[in-house]
Amino acid sequence: MLSDILKNINKLIQVFLIIVLALVVNSTNNVKEHKIYNDNYNRSIDLSTMALKLKEDTLHDLYSAKDTFTGDLTAYYANCPLCSGRLACLPNYNVLNGTETYQDISYGKVRIVASSNNLSCGTIIKFNKDNLSSDPIIAIVLDRGVLGNNIDLLMNSNANIVGRSSITYDVLRSGWQ
Repeated sequence: MLSDILKNINKLIQVFLIIVLALVVNSTNNVKEHKIYNDNYNRSIDLSTMALKLKEDTLHDLYSAKDTFTGDLTAYYANCPLCSGRLACLPNYNVLNGTETYQDISYGKVRIVASSNNLSCGTIIKFNKDNLSSDPIIAIVLDRGVLGNNIDLLMNSNANIVGRSSITYDVLRSGWQ
Protein backbone atom coordinates (compact mmCIF):
# COMPACT_ATOMS: atom_id res chain seq x y z
CA MET A 1 0.00 0.00 0.00
CA LEU A 2 2.79 2.40 0.91
CA SER A 3 4.61 1.45 -2.28
CA ASP A 4 1.45 2.26 -4.31
CA ILE A 5 1.21 5.69 -2.70
CA LEU A 6 4.90 6.35 -3.43
CA LYS A 7 4.41 5.28 -7.09
CA ASN A 8 1.46 7.67 -7.43
CA ILE A 9 3.43 10.53 -5.87
CA ASN A 10 6.36 9.78 -8.19
CA LYS A 11 4.00 9.85 -11.23
CA LEU A 12 2.48 13.15 -10.04
CA ILE A 13 5.95 14.68 -9.69
CA GLN A 14 6.87 13.50 -13.20
CA VAL A 15 3.68 14.96 -14.67
CA PHE A 16 4.25 18.20 -12.77
CA LEU A 17 7.84 18.45 -14.06
CA ILE A 18 6.70 17.78 -17.65
CA ILE A 19 4.05 20.53 -17.37
CA VAL A 20 6.59 22.99 -15.91
CA LEU A 21 9.11 22.10 -18.63
CA ALA A 22 6.45 22.56 -21.34
CA LEU A 23 5.52 25.98 -19.92
CA VAL A 24 9.16 27.09 -19.80
CA VAL A 25 9.82 25.95 -23.39
CA ASN A 26 6.63 27.59 -24.62
CA SER A 27 7.41 30.90 -22.92
CA THR A 28 10.94 31.08 -24.38
CA ASN A 29 9.74 30.33 -27.91
CA ASN A 30 7.40 33.31 -28.07
CA VAL A 31 8.63 35.14 -31.15
CA LYS A 32 7.20 38.58 -31.37
CA GLU A 33 6.73 39.95 -34.85
CA HIS A 34 7.23 43.60 -35.54
CA LYS A 35 5.71 44.75 -38.77
CA ILE A 36 6.48 48.00 -40.47
CA TYR A 37 3.52 49.52 -42.19
CA ASN A 38 3.77 51.83 -45.15
CA ASP A 39 0.61 53.78 -45.78
CA ASN A 40 1.98 55.21 -49.02
CA TYR A 41 0.01 53.77 -51.91
CA ASN A 42 2.85 54.34 -54.39
CA ARG A 43 5.64 52.34 -52.77
CA SER A 44 7.89 52.64 -55.84
CA ILE A 45 8.59 56.25 -54.89
CA ASP A 46 9.93 55.07 -51.54
CA LEU A 47 12.23 52.52 -53.23
CA SER A 48 13.55 55.13 -55.68
CA THR A 49 14.18 57.59 -52.89
CA MET A 50 15.96 54.95 -50.84
CA ALA A 51 18.15 53.99 -53.83
CA LEU A 52 19.10 57.63 -54.47
CA LYS A 53 19.89 58.17 -50.80
CA LEU A 54 22.08 55.06 -50.71
CA LYS A 55 23.92 56.21 -53.84
CA GLU A 56 24.39 59.68 -52.31
CA ASP A 57 25.74 58.23 -49.05
CA THR A 58 28.13 55.94 -50.92
CA LEU A 59 29.39 58.79 -53.10
CA HIS A 60 29.84 61.05 -50.10
CA ASP A 61 31.82 58.37 -48.30
CA LEU A 62 33.96 57.71 -51.40
CA TYR A 63 35.07 61.35 -51.56
CA SER A 64 35.24 62.15 -47.84
CA ALA A 65 38.70 62.79 -46.42
CA LYS A 66 40.17 60.05 -44.24
CA ASP A 67 43.24 62.17 -43.43
CA THR A 68 44.78 65.51 -44.45
CA PHE A 69 48.44 66.39 -45.07
CA THR A 70 50.40 69.49 -46.02
CA GLY A 71 53.47 69.26 -48.24
CA ASP A 72 55.08 70.58 -51.39
CA LEU A 73 53.76 69.85 -54.85
CA THR A 74 56.26 69.42 -57.67
CA ALA A 75 55.91 67.85 -61.08
CA TYR A 76 58.03 65.41 -63.09
CA TYR A 77 57.89 63.71 -66.45
CA ALA A 78 58.81 60.19 -67.51
CA ASN A 79 61.84 61.25 -69.59
CA CYS A 80 63.48 63.21 -66.79
CA PRO A 81 67.15 62.53 -66.03
CA LEU A 82 67.53 59.44 -63.82
CA CYS A 83 63.91 58.41 -64.59
CA SER A 84 63.36 54.95 -66.06
CA GLY A 85 59.88 55.62 -67.40
CA ARG A 86 58.50 52.83 -65.20
CA LEU A 87 56.40 53.50 -62.11
CA ALA A 88 57.75 52.14 -58.82
CA CYS A 89 54.45 50.67 -57.59
CA LEU A 90 52.87 47.61 -59.12
CA PRO A 91 51.82 47.12 -61.87
CA ASN A 92 54.98 49.09 -62.87
CA TYR A 93 53.44 50.87 -65.85
CA ASN A 94 55.75 52.23 -68.50
CA VAL A 95 54.75 55.89 -68.86
CA LEU A 96 57.23 56.84 -71.58
CA ASN A 97 54.30 57.03 -74.01
CA GLY A 98 53.11 60.23 -72.32
CA THR A 99 50.35 58.80 -70.15
CA GLU A 100 49.73 60.72 -66.94
CA THR A 101 46.51 59.04 -65.81
CA TYR A 102 45.38 55.71 -64.39
CA GLN A 103 41.91 54.11 -64.63
CA ASP A 104 40.90 53.22 -61.05
CA ILE A 105 37.95 50.90 -60.37
CA SER A 106 36.38 53.17 -57.75
CA TYR A 107 37.48 56.66 -58.81
CA GLY A 108 37.67 56.39 -62.59
CA LYS A 109 40.37 58.27 -64.48
CA VAL A 110 42.83 59.76 -61.96
CA ARG A 111 46.21 61.49 -62.21
CA ILE A 112 49.42 59.70 -61.18
CA VAL A 113 51.63 61.01 -58.37
CA ALA A 114 54.81 59.98 -56.64
CA SER A 115 55.11 60.14 -52.88
CA SER A 116 57.31 58.89 -50.09
CA ASN A 117 56.60 55.66 -48.24
CA ASN A 118 54.33 57.74 -45.95
CA LEU A 119 51.54 56.95 -48.42
CA SER A 120 51.03 53.36 -49.55
CA CYS A 121 50.91 52.46 -53.22
CA GLY A 122 47.34 52.78 -54.47
CA THR A 123 46.46 55.62 -52.09
CA ILE A 124 43.98 58.09 -53.59
CA ILE A 125 44.46 61.78 -52.78
CA LYS A 126 42.57 64.95 -53.66
CA PHE A 127 44.02 68.43 -53.89
CA ASN A 128 43.26 71.80 -55.44
CA LYS A 129 45.71 73.61 -57.67
CA ASP A 130 44.15 76.46 -59.61
CA ASN A 131 46.95 76.82 -62.16
CA LEU A 132 46.51 73.12 -63.10
CA SER A 133 42.74 72.71 -62.94
CA SER A 134 39.69 74.60 -61.73
CA ASP A 135 38.30 71.30 -60.39
CA PRO A 136 39.91 69.32 -57.58
CA ILE A 137 42.57 66.91 -58.82
CA ILE A 138 42.10 63.27 -57.83
CA ALA A 139 45.35 61.29 -58.02
CA ILE A 140 46.72 57.86 -57.17
CA VAL A 141 50.13 57.08 -55.67
CA LEU A 142 51.90 54.82 -58.19
CA ASP A 143 55.46 56.07 -57.90
CA ARG A 144 58.11 56.91 -55.32
CA GLY A 145 61.00 59.34 -55.13
CA VAL A 146 60.00 62.23 -52.86
CA LEU A 147 60.47 62.88 -49.16
CA GLY A 148 58.00 63.43 -46.31
CA ASN A 149 54.52 64.57 -47.24
CA ASN A 150 55.56 66.00 -50.60
CA ILE A 151 53.79 64.99 -53.81
CA ASP A 152 55.26 64.81 -57.31
CA LEU A 153 52.66 65.00 -60.10
CA LEU A 154 53.40 63.06 -63.29
CA MET A 155 53.16 65.27 -66.40
CA ASN A 156 53.36 64.23 -70.04
CA SER A 157 56.29 66.56 -70.82
CA ASN A 158 58.68 68.92 -69.09
CA ALA A 159 56.94 71.86 -70.80
CA ASN A 160 54.09 71.42 -68.30
CA ILE A 161 56.29 71.37 -65.19
CA VAL A 162 54.97 73.82 -62.61
CA GLY A 163 57.57 74.70 -59.96
CA ARG A 164 57.34 73.93 -56.26
CA SER A 165 54.34 75.09 -54.27
CA SER A 166 52.82 74.28 -50.91
CA ILE A 167 49.56 72.30 -50.94
CA THR A 168 47.18 70.62 -48.57
CA TYR A 169 45.77 67.33 -49.78
CA ASP A 170 43.18 64.88 -48.50
CA VAL A 171 43.62 61.11 -48.43
CA LEU A 172 40.42 59.55 -49.80
CA ARG A 173 41.62 55.94 -49.79
CA SER A 174 44.66 54.49 -48.07
CA GLY A 175 46.41 51.96 -50.34
CA TRP A 176 44.77 49.35 -52.55
CA GLN A 177 41.41 48.26 -51.18
